[in-house]
Amino acid sequence: MSVPQPPRPVSGAPTLGGASQRRQDTGARRPDGRADQPTWLEPAMAANGIGTFDWDIRRDVIVADELAGTIIGLGRAPDGGFDAGSFLELLHPDDRAVVRRRVRRAVDELGQCGAYYRTVFPGGDTHAVRFRGRVLPDDDGMAAHMVGFVWDASAELSKRLHADHLAVLREERTRFIKETARALSDAVSVHDVARVFTELPLPGIPPDGLVLAVLENGRIQIQRSIGYRDGGRAPDHIPMDADHPASDALRTRTPVFLGSPREYEERYPDAWPLAERTARCSWVFLPLVASGRPLGVCVISFDEDRELDAEDRTLLGTLGGMVAQSLARARLHDAEHELAAGLQRVLLPRRIPPLAGFTTAVRYLPAGTGLQIGGDWYDVVPLPGGHIGVVIGDVQGHDVHAAGVMGQLRIALRAYAAEGHPPDAVMARASRFLADLDTGHFATCLYAEVNVDYGAVYAVRAGHLDPLVRRADGSSSVQAVAGGLPLGIDPESTYPVTRFTLDPGELLLLCTDGLVETRSVDLDQGMERIRQAIAGPQPQGPGALEALAERIEATAADSHERDDDIALLLLRWDGPDGHRPRTLRRRIPQADLARISEVRRELRDAVRRWGVGELADTVELLTSELITNALVHTDKDALLTARLFQECQEDEVGPARLRVEVDDDSDLWPKRRTPGEQASSGRGLMLVEALADAWGVDPRGSGKRMWFELAWAPAPA
Repeated sequence: MSVPQPPRPVSGAPTLGGASQRRQDTGARRPDGRADQPTWLEPAMAANGIGTFDWDIRRDVIVADELAGTIIGLGRAPDGGFDAGSFLELLHPDDRAVVRRRVRRAVDELGQCGAYYRTVFPGGDTHAVRFRGRVLPDDDGMAAHMVGFVWDASAELSKRLHADHLAVLREERTRFIKETARALSDAVSVHDVARVFTELPLPGIPPDGLVLAVLENGRIQIQRSIGYRDGGRAPDHIPMDADHPASDALRTRTPVFLGSPREYEERYPDAWPLAERTARCSWVFLPLVASGRPLGVCVISFDEDRELDAEDRTLLGTLGGMVAQSLARARLHDAEHELAAGLQRVLLPRRIPPLAGFTTAVRYLPAGTGLQIGGDWYDVVPLPGGHIGVVIGDVQGHDVHAAGVMGQLRIALRAYAAEGHPPDAVMARASRFLADLDTGHFATCLYAEVNVDYGAVYAVRAGHLDPLVRRADGSSSVQAVAGGLPLGIDPESTYPVTRFTLDPGELLLLCTDGLVETRSVDLDQGMERIRQAIAGPQPQGPGALEALAERIEATAADSHERDDDIALLLLRWDGPDGHRPRTLRRRIPQADLARISEVRRELRDAVRRWGVGELADTVELLTSELITNALVHTDKDALLTARLFQECQEDEVGPARLRVEVDDDSDLWPKRRTPGEQASSGRGLMLVEALADAWGVDPRGSGKRMWFELAWAPAPA
């Protein structure tokens, strides 16, 4: 092998001569003067498949017995021995460097070495060999010979590799069981369990087809299958009384293993034609049994004949038990979810009817824990005169009892509203009704009546969240509504009415606290998040409101983290049916009196632009009186809103109504007086009453709103 000689002698090391001398009495003498092996030793070693070799390091020659030559692939040794280079040529290329390195280290250290290696015979066959050698020094302590043994290690290496493979396979299967258990524990529905099962990579026995079926109404109904392509498909269902291995597995509660098509045909001849079309060659049918009840069956199939050993069958049996437990839990969840969803569908409105002048969108999201049913509700009630009432409410708790109370309260409140009672009376009667039920529950609620003609909203609140409003300019804000006690606490409680208005295209948002408040988000943060979600320019198409509802729904907490149910109602006032509303809105600062003349000019121009210029003088006069009254008697700004509603009949101009509103923050209501001839004030309301077709003062929760209306009809052609 051309290994370099060690530079250092070994003091006291035995020489080859000394070693030979000690063997003189037990063996014959060889021509080179060294003692040969005992005559009985070589047959004994050969009988055990062991050959011997002596490698002369200086001459790089290997002398080996016949068995050793056969094992290493060199055959019978010539008289002079083998050249070490020819031995190296037979080594597998991947093992050649390893053998060189170990032999060189043994020579350098005058020690021992050994290794497994592969030898490629001239015919191309590969054999595994193991050798063990020891380096012997000469009289000067330099490495002279390596003597040792070789034997065929093919069977030994095969067992070792097989043992290593089994160890790796067991580790993979242990990891597979852990990962499968984790995935099945996360599966909520039967569909989730079926998905997890059909995506399993079985270690060591990769399947070509997987089917999960459940027992329903006397049939094995397929839930999900994978691997059935190119004309082969799993059946949709199998009758329980059929001669089929799936039915047999469920009846006997034991797995059915079919290792070949012949075995399948012999054991289940009636079912074989259906299985033959799947082009499979072996099958496993695992019964899914939980608490003694059969739930379904798993079918695992392979494209080739396969006989499963005990470890494979144990793995599949464990898998079947895990899937069965997860399936039982998922079926219970699906049943509870269907019960809750069905009950919630019955208690909530089936649909929101189309309403002239309004567009609505609603959502209900159950809590992520518990029975997923609760006391949140919404409702839209058509009222006399084309107006509508909108309701959002939340009964304490989210269980079946709360849902039952919610259903009764929703029906009662709807009936009170439909009878035509004003909002404060509707809320007071609903509170008294809930108190009389004596359920131990209370409820928060917000009810608002919306006027289809002017977009006026009359709202009452019983411990509920304030609504949000998105204005025509894209801004959004929380609309303050005066509140009272939650329903059911005090039967005699009263509820003040707050009035505000919507312009055409403006949006009203009502929701329950589950949308804006969670364990990690407080109420103010949640309201700000929803306010930002609805702010900005929004499309006005037919599906725009539904898209907005989807976006708001996406801001809610994930269902697994949500511990309260959510109700959401969106209402957009599109304007009165058959009318074209036109609006002018201006704010007059308290300290900027010059702004009054500017607003008067803007209003006059707007009235003329709208085509009702005949009203300009009257509108300017009455508006000046209302603005002056607001600025003189308060220390805050005033807000002017003018709206024109005009009927359209096939592009012809029809009658119109002009409404002017002035909002201020004063709680002092104007008083009508009779001034004397010399008085310089007190005639404002007299002018409004004399010139306006209608006028009035409405409370706004904080402040008031004074308004008047003027009617206009086009001159005959």
